[in-house]
Amino acid sequence: MTAVSLKSQVPASAFGRVAVLFGGKSAERPVSLKSGAAVLEALLAAGVDAFGIDVGDDLLQQLSSEKIDRAFIVLHGRGGEDGAMQGLLECAGIPYTGSGILASALAMDKLRTKRVWLSLGLPTPNHAVLASPEDCHKAAAELGFPLIVKPAHEGSSIGMAKVDDVDALITAWEAASRYDAQVLVEQWIAGPEFTVAMLRGEVLPPIALGTSHSFYDYDAKYLANDTQYRIPCGLSAEKEAELKDLTARACEAVGTQGWARADVMQDADGQFWLLEVNTVPGMTDHSLVPMAAKAAGLSFQELVLAILADSLEARG
Repeated sequence: MTAVSLKSQVPASAFGRVAVLFGGKSAERPVSLKSGAAVLEALLAAGVDAFGIDVGDDLLQQLSSEKIDRAFIVLHGRGGEDGAMQGLLECAGIPYTGSGILASALAMDKLRTKRVWLSLGLPTPNHAVLASPEDCHKAAAELGFPLIVKPAHEGSSIGMAKVDDVDALITAWEAASRYDAQVLVEQWIAGPEFTVAMLRGEVLPPIALGTSHSFYDYDAKYLANDTQYRIPCGLSAEKEAELKDLTARACEAVGTQGWARADVMQDADGQFWLLEVNTVPGMTDHSLVPMAAKAAGLSFQELVLAILADSLEARG
Protein backbone atom coordinates (compact mmCIF):
# COMPACT_ATOMS: atom_id res chain seq x y z
CA MET A 1 0.00 0.00 0.00
CA THR A 2 1.26 3.45 -0.93
CA ALA A 3 -0.24 6.91 -0.55
CA VAL A 4 -0.04 7.31 -4.31
CA SER A 5 -2.20 4.22 -4.91
CA LEU A 6 -4.87 5.51 -2.52
CA LYS A 7 -5.03 9.06 -3.83
CA SER A 8 -7.77 10.00 -6.25
CA GLN A 9 -6.57 10.80 -9.77
CA VAL A 10 -10.00 12.18 -10.68
CA PRO A 11 -10.17 15.93 -11.48
CA ALA A 12 -12.53 17.90 -9.24
CA SER A 13 -14.74 18.80 -12.18
CA ALA A 14 -15.48 15.12 -12.88
CA PHE A 15 -17.50 14.75 -9.68
CA GLY A 16 -20.16 17.21 -10.79
CA ARG A 17 -22.34 18.74 -8.09
CA VAL A 18 -21.85 16.93 -4.79
CA ALA A 19 -24.33 17.00 -1.91
CA VAL A 20 -22.74 16.39 1.50
CA LEU A 21 -25.42 14.74 3.64
CA PHE A 22 -24.94 15.27 7.38
CA GLY A 23 -26.81 16.00 10.61
CA GLY A 24 -29.93 13.87 10.55
CA LYS A 25 -32.03 12.83 13.51
CA SER A 26 -30.00 10.04 15.11
CA ALA A 27 -28.37 10.18 18.52
CA GLU A 28 -25.09 10.83 16.68
CA ARG A 29 -26.32 14.09 15.12
CA PRO A 30 -23.77 16.34 16.95
CA VAL A 31 -20.88 14.24 15.66
CA SER A 32 -22.32 14.15 12.15
CA LEU A 33 -22.63 17.95 12.07
CA LYS A 34 -18.90 18.26 12.81
CA SER A 35 -17.96 15.53 10.34
CA GLY A 36 -20.10 17.05 7.61
CA ALA A 37 -18.66 20.53 8.10
CA ALA A 38 -15.10 19.17 7.84
CA VAL A 39 -15.86 17.13 4.69
CA LEU A 40 -17.64 20.03 2.99
CA GLU A 41 -14.78 22.40 3.75
CA ALA A 42 -12.26 19.94 2.31
CA LEU A 43 -14.26 19.38 -0.87
CA LEU A 44 -14.70 23.09 -1.48
CA ALA A 45 -10.99 23.69 -0.88
CA ALA A 46 -10.22 21.01 -3.48
CA GLY A 47 -12.37 22.79 -6.05
CA VAL A 48 -15.32 20.39 -5.95
CA ASP A 49 -18.76 21.90 -6.59
CA ALA A 50 -20.15 20.82 -3.24
CA PHE A 51 -22.91 21.96 -0.92
CA GLY A 52 -24.30 20.70 2.36
CA ILE A 53 -27.70 19.29 3.30
CA ASP A 54 -28.60 18.99 6.97
CA VAL A 55 -30.90 16.01 6.55
CA GLY A 56 -34.40 16.66 7.85
CA ASP A 57 -38.04 16.15 6.93
CA ASP A 58 -37.60 18.09 3.67
CA LEU A 59 -34.88 15.81 2.28
CA LEU A 60 -37.01 14.35 -0.51
CA GLN A 61 -37.92 17.85 -1.67
CA GLN A 62 -34.26 18.90 -1.62
CA LEU A 63 -33.12 15.83 -3.53
CA SER A 64 -35.71 16.47 -6.25
CA SER A 65 -35.26 20.25 -6.46
CA GLU A 66 -31.45 20.41 -6.41
CA LYS A 67 -29.15 19.28 -9.18
CA ILE A 68 -27.15 16.49 -7.52
CA ASP A 69 -24.66 14.32 -9.39
CA ARG A 70 -23.55 12.33 -6.33
CA ALA A 71 -23.86 12.33 -2.55
CA PHE A 72 -21.16 12.17 0.12
CA ILE A 73 -22.82 10.47 3.10
CA VAL A 74 -21.53 11.69 6.46
CA LEU A 75 -24.62 10.68 8.42
CA HIS A 76 -23.69 8.60 11.46
CA GLY A 77 -26.17 6.17 12.97
CA ARG A 78 -29.75 5.47 12.04
CA GLY A 79 -31.17 6.98 8.91
CA GLY A 80 -27.75 7.41 7.33
CA GLU A 81 -25.56 4.44 8.18
CA ASP A 82 -28.20 1.70 8.27
CA GLY A 83 -29.12 1.30 4.61
CA ALA A 84 -32.12 3.63 4.65
CA MET A 85 -30.34 6.59 3.03
CA GLN A 86 -28.50 4.28 0.65
CA GLY A 87 -31.82 2.83 -0.52
CA LEU A 88 -33.35 6.26 -0.97
CA LEU A 89 -30.40 7.46 -3.05
CA GLU A 90 -30.49 4.36 -5.22
CA CYS A 91 -34.20 4.92 -5.87
CA ALA A 92 -33.39 8.52 -6.79
CA GLY A 93 -30.58 7.40 -9.10
CA ILE A 94 -27.94 9.36 -7.16
CA PRO A 95 -24.51 7.68 -6.74
CA TYR A 96 -23.16 7.84 -3.20
CA THR A 97 -20.08 7.17 -1.11
CA GLY A 98 -19.44 4.16 1.07
CA SER A 99 -21.19 0.83 1.48
CA GLY A 100 -24.40 -0.27 -0.19
CA ILE A 101 -27.77 -1.09 1.34
CA LEU A 102 -27.04 -4.60 2.61
CA ALA A 103 -23.62 -3.93 4.13
CA SER A 104 -24.84 -0.70 5.74
CA ALA A 105 -27.85 -2.39 7.32
CA LEU A 106 -25.84 -5.40 8.46
CA ALA A 107 -22.97 -3.45 9.99
CA MET A 108 -25.41 -1.22 11.86
CA ASP A 109 -26.86 -4.32 13.54
CA LYS A 110 -24.17 -5.45 15.98
CA LEU A 111 -25.95 -8.72 16.78
CA ARG A 112 -26.34 -9.90 13.20
CA THR A 113 -22.82 -8.79 12.34
CA LYS A 114 -21.55 -11.02 15.12
CA ARG A 115 -23.63 -13.92 13.81
CA VAL A 116 -22.12 -13.54 10.34
CA TRP A 117 -18.60 -13.45 11.79
CA LEU A 118 -19.25 -16.49 13.96
CA SER A 119 -20.60 -18.42 10.96
CA LEU A 120 -17.25 -17.81 9.24
CA GLY A 121 -15.16 -18.67 12.27
CA LEU A 122 -14.06 -15.08 12.94
CA PRO A 123 -13.42 -14.27 16.62
CA THR A 124 -15.90 -12.04 18.44
CA PRO A 125 -16.74 -11.98 22.17
CA ASN A 126 -19.41 -14.28 23.58
CA HIS A 127 -22.69 -12.45 23.92
CA ALA A 128 -26.39 -12.54 24.75
CA VAL A 129 -29.47 -10.49 23.93
CA LEU A 130 -31.30 -8.72 26.75
CA ALA A 131 -35.05 -8.09 26.74
CA SER A 132 -35.95 -8.50 30.42
CA PRO A 133 -34.47 -8.67 33.94
CA GLU A 134 -34.65 -12.47 33.60
CA ASP A 135 -32.40 -12.24 30.54
CA CYS A 136 -29.94 -10.23 32.60
CA HIS A 137 -29.74 -12.93 35.28
CA LYS A 138 -29.34 -15.64 32.63
CA ALA A 139 -26.60 -13.72 30.81
CA ALA A 140 -24.74 -13.10 34.05
CA ALA A 141 -24.77 -16.82 34.84
CA GLU A 142 -23.63 -17.81 31.35
CA LEU A 143 -21.07 -15.09 30.62
CA GLY A 144 -19.78 -14.01 34.02
CA PHE A 145 -18.49 -10.52 34.84
CA PRO A 146 -17.39 -7.97 33.86
CA LEU A 147 -19.68 -7.39 30.89
CA ILE A 148 -20.36 -4.56 28.47
CA VAL A 149 -23.88 -3.55 27.51
CA LYS A 150 -24.63 -2.01 24.10
CA PRO A 151 -27.71 -0.90 22.18
CA ALA A 152 -27.58 -3.12 19.10
CA HIS A 153 -28.12 -0.32 16.57
CA GLU A 154 -26.26 2.69 17.97
CA GLY A 155 -22.74 3.97 17.38
CA SER A 156 -20.25 6.34 19.03
CA SER A 157 -20.53 4.23 22.23
CA ILE A 158 -23.94 5.81 22.91
CA GLY A 159 -25.86 3.90 25.59
CA MET A 160 -22.95 1.63 26.42
CA ALA A 161 -21.89 0.69 29.95
CA LYS A 162 -19.44 -1.66 31.64
CA VAL A 163 -20.99 -3.62 34.53
CA ASP A 164 -19.66 -5.83 37.33
CA ASP A 165 -22.80 -7.28 38.92
CA VAL A 166 -26.40 -8.21 38.15
CA ASP A 167 -27.96 -5.05 39.60
CA ALA A 168 -25.68 -2.88 37.47
CA LEU A 169 -26.46 -5.07 34.45
CA ILE A 170 -30.20 -4.56 34.87
CA THR A 171 -29.73 -0.81 35.26
CA ALA A 172 -27.52 -0.66 32.16
CA TRP A 173 -30.01 -2.73 30.16
CA GLU A 174 -32.82 -0.36 31.14
CA ALA A 175 -30.70 2.65 30.13
CA ALA A 176 -29.67 1.10 26.81
CA SER A 177 -33.31 0.20 26.11
CA ARG A 178 -34.09 3.90 25.86
CA TYR A 179 -31.99 3.98 22.68
CA ASP A 180 -32.86 0.61 21.20
CA ALA A 181 -35.41 -2.15 21.70
CA GLN A 182 -32.63 -4.67 21.09
CA VAL A 183 -29.81 -4.64 23.65
CA LEU A 184 -26.63 -6.69 23.41
CA VAL A 185 -24.35 -7.77 26.24
CA GLU A 186 -20.83 -9.07 25.63
CA GLN A 187 -18.03 -10.59 27.63
CA TRP A 188 -15.53 -7.94 28.61
CA ILE A 189 -12.16 -8.34 26.89
CA ALA A 190 -9.40 -6.98 29.11
CA GLY A 191 -6.54 -5.59 27.06
CA PRO A 192 -5.63 -3.00 24.45
CA GLU A 193 -8.13 -1.75 21.87
CA PHE A 194 -7.27 -1.14 18.24
CA THR A 195 -9.14 0.51 15.43
CA VAL A 196 -8.32 -0.31 11.82
CA ALA A 197 -9.60 1.56 8.78
CA MET A 198 -10.19 0.28 5.25
CA LEU A 199 -9.94 2.62 2.28
CA ARG A 200 -10.66 1.48 -1.29
CA GLY A 201 -9.76 -2.11 -0.50
CA GLU A 202 -6.55 -1.30 1.38
CA VAL A 203 -6.00 -1.61 5.14
CA LEU A 204 -4.64 1.59 6.70
CA PRO A 205 -2.16 1.58 9.61
CA PRO A 206 -3.85 0.32 12.81
CA ILE A 207 -4.27 2.72 15.73
CA ALA A 208 -3.88 1.64 19.37
CA LEU A 209 -6.24 3.49 21.71
CA GLY A 210 -5.54 4.52 25.27
CA THR A 211 -7.98 6.15 27.67
CA SER A 212 -8.26 6.82 31.40
CA HIS A 213 -11.96 5.88 31.17
CA SER A 214 -13.17 2.34 31.83
CA PHE A 215 -13.55 1.95 28.06
CA TYR A 216 -13.38 4.05 24.88
CA ASP A 217 -16.71 5.79 25.49
CA TYR A 218 -18.39 8.82 23.87
CA ASP A 219 -16.49 11.29 26.03
CA ALA A 220 -13.14 9.65 25.27
CA LYS A 221 -13.96 9.65 21.57
CA TYR A 222 -15.12 13.21 21.10
CA LEU A 223 -14.50 15.39 24.16
CA ALA A 224 -11.53 14.27 26.24
CA ASN A 225 -8.08 15.69 25.62
CA ASP A 226 -6.16 12.87 27.32
CA THR A 227 -7.16 10.04 24.96
CA GLN A 228 -4.05 8.42 23.46
CA TYR A 229 -3.72 7.40 19.82
CA ARG A 230 -0.60 5.40 18.95
CA ILE A 231 0.60 5.05 15.36
CA PRO A 232 2.60 2.84 14.94
CA CYS A 233 0.32 0.78 17.15
CA GLY A 234 3.11 -1.00 19.05
CA LEU A 235 2.40 -4.53 17.82
CA SER A 236 5.10 -6.73 16.35
CA ALA A 237 5.14 -6.88 12.56
CA GLU A 238 3.63 -10.37 12.70
CA LYS A 239 0.77 -9.38 15.02
CA GLU A 240 0.07 -6.19 13.09
CA ALA A 241 -0.19 -8.21 9.89
CA GLU A 242 -2.57 -10.60 11.67
CA LEU A 243 -4.71 -7.67 12.85
CA LYS A 244 -4.87 -6.14 9.38
CA ASP A 245 -5.77 -9.47 7.79
CA LEU A 246 -8.54 -10.03 10.37
CA THR A 247 -9.94 -6.55 9.67
CA ALA A 248 -9.98 -7.18 5.91
CA ARG A 249 -11.79 -10.50 6.45
CA ALA A 250 -14.29 -8.91 8.85
CA CYS A 251 -15.13 -6.12 6.41
CA GLU A 252 -15.35 -8.52 3.48
CA ALA A 253 -17.77 -10.70 5.46
CA VAL A 254 -20.07 -7.73 5.99
CA GLY A 255 -19.62 -6.53 2.40
CA THR A 256 -18.31 -3.01 3.02
CA GLN A 257 -17.30 -0.79 0.11
CA GLY A 258 -15.27 2.39 -0.23
CA TRP A 259 -14.29 2.94 3.35
CA ALA A 260 -14.99 1.51 6.80
CA ARG A 261 -13.43 1.10 10.23
CA ALA A 262 -13.30 -1.97 12.47
CA ASP A 263 -12.85 -1.96 16.24
CA VAL A 264 -10.86 -4.83 17.72
CA MET A 265 -9.75 -5.87 21.22
CA GLN A 266 -6.70 -7.95 22.15
CA ASP A 267 -6.75 -10.14 25.25
CA ALA A 268 -3.90 -11.08 27.59
CA ASP A 269 -3.02 -14.08 25.41
CA GLY A 270 -2.63 -11.90 22.33
CA GLN A 271 -5.89 -13.10 20.73
CA PHE A 272 -7.81 -10.50 18.72
CA TRP A 273 -11.58 -10.11 19.11
CA LEU A 274 -13.80 -8.25 16.64
CA LEU A 275 -16.27 -5.78 18.15
CA GLU A 276 -17.96 -3.99 15.26
CA VAL A 277 -17.59 -2.37 11.85
CA ASN A 278 -18.52 1.24 11.13
CA THR A 279 -19.50 2.03 7.53
CA VAL A 280 -19.64 5.82 7.98
CA PRO A 281 -16.87 6.55 10.50
CA GLY A 282 -16.39 9.94 12.10
CA MET A 283 -14.55 12.69 10.25
CA THR A 284 -14.06 15.17 13.11
CA ASP A 285 -10.82 16.55 14.54
CA HIS A 286 -10.88 13.66 17.06
CA SER A 287 -11.72 11.00 14.47
CA LEU A 288 -9.68 7.93 13.71
CA VAL A 289 -9.88 7.38 9.96
CA PRO A 290 -8.23 10.76 9.22
CA MET A 291 -5.44 9.83 11.67
CA ALA A 292 -4.87 6.49 9.97
CA ALA A 293 -4.95 8.12 6.53
CA LYS A 294 -2.37 10.68 7.63
CA ALA A 295 -0.10 7.85 8.78
CA ALA A 296 -0.49 6.34 5.31
CA GLY A 297 0.57 9.62 3.71
CA LEU A 298 -2.85 11.11 2.90
CA SER A 299 -3.95 14.58 3.94
CA PHE A 300 -7.55 15.07 5.09
CA GLN A 301 -8.42 16.56 1.71
CA GLU A 302 -6.84 13.63 -0.13
CA LEU A 303 -8.78 11.21 2.10
CA VAL A 304 -12.07 12.94 1.34
CA LEU A 305 -11.37 12.92 -2.40
CA ALA A 306 -10.42 9.22 -2.28
CA ILE A 307 -13.73 8.38 -0.58
CA LEU A 308 -15.64 10.48 -3.11
CA ALA A 309 -13.79 8.92 -6.06
CA ASP A 310 -15.07 5.52 -5.03
CA SER A 311 -18.61 6.73 -5.76
CA LEU A 312 -17.65 6.71 -9.46
CA GLU A 313 -17.19 2.93 -9.36
CA ALA A 314 -20.02 0.57 -10.21
CA ARG A 315 -21.47 -1.31 -7.23
CA GLY A 316 -21.08 -5.06 -7.08
